[in-house]
Amino acid sequence: MAAQSSRASRFRSDAKEFLCGHGERSILRTSSTKYNPGRRFWGCVYYEVQDGCDFFRWADPKTGGVQQEVEFARNRRKITKLKARLKEVETKLWFVGALCIVGWVGFLFLLLQNQYNLKQSNGMHLGYR
Repeated sequence: MAAQSSRASRFRSDAKEFLCGHGERSILRTSSTKYNPGRRFWGCVYYEVQDGCDFFRWADPKTGGVQQEVEFARNRRKITKLKARLKEVETKLWFVGALCIVGWVGFLFLLLQNQYNLKQSNGMHLGYR
């Protein structure tokens, strides 16, 4: 709530600074053009009137420039960290997969060894009688 009221007061204070050619305070409007839909701008009270003044100033910073470079740098760092994490998880997955294969081979070896021992002990048992 406090952030919103401070934002509103910032716009009001900015509007006092923006006086058009008529000496009127500019008002905050929203663009409905194809190239800037929803973008906010300061315009003259008579902006839409045919013989009105052409005062115009964007309210939000233009996308690109320093802000965009900071965002790109942050995203690059995130991507680098995610790639490192992915490599770590892949290594662990390979290790677990190898352990599973070794475990199954060991299990099958013990199972077959046990069956071989049972057959052999049954044969020996019959041979002693």
